[in-house]
Amino acid sequence: MRRLRPLLRSDAMLVFLDFEASSLAKKSYPIEVAWVFEDGRSETYLIKPAPEWTDWDPAAEAIHHIPHATLLAEGTPHGVVAARMVADLAGHDLLASAPSWDGKWLSALLRAAGIDRHSLRLRDSDDAHRETATAILSGLVPEAELDTTVETLLTLTDVRAPDHVPAHRALSDAIDERARWLAVREAANTLASELRGGG
Repeated sequence: MRRLRPLLRSDAMLVFLDFEASSLAKKSYPIEVAWVFEDGRSETYLIKPAPEWTDWDPAAEAIHHIPHATLLAEGTPHGVVAARMVADLAGHDLLASAPSWDGKWLSALLRAAGIDRHSLRLRDSDDAHRETATAILSGLVPEAELDTTVETLLTLTDVRAPDHVPAHRALSDAIDERARWLAVREAANTLASELRGGG
């Protein structure tokens, strides 16, 4: 089943979003969020937990390296973060590499702040990669070959160094997602130029 894209504003941009969380348990909650617009602008926040958020997994802390005490001392109140996200991100095309997990934490954040959880919607960043490559190559690659050409291009641009490990910090991971999209766009533009005879 294909998800509908959210209603976008006329100046909408792609926005790459990432959360870090207290754990992967059912009662987990967001502890850090970052987003990066396609033009490179970014914001990041440590999130001070809502009173009802009590889940904590030391194994998750060993991955993201954000102590619970740091959230309490330095985190921005969850309601402030949620309001800022809605103000800055509503109407843009929000993307995440793990939309089911990130969507869960986005929903938890919005609900805890008393904001409708549908105020912001996420979709898979892989969809944006595919759409970008398709838009660039459409009309240059025969229709019967377009899907295969795009999938090949996506596979080739997703090759990462064998020792690449995600930082497991929201801003670094969001920047990485934007970089993947930029690599797809560049590869598609290069191929398009070659197909036009300009390469």
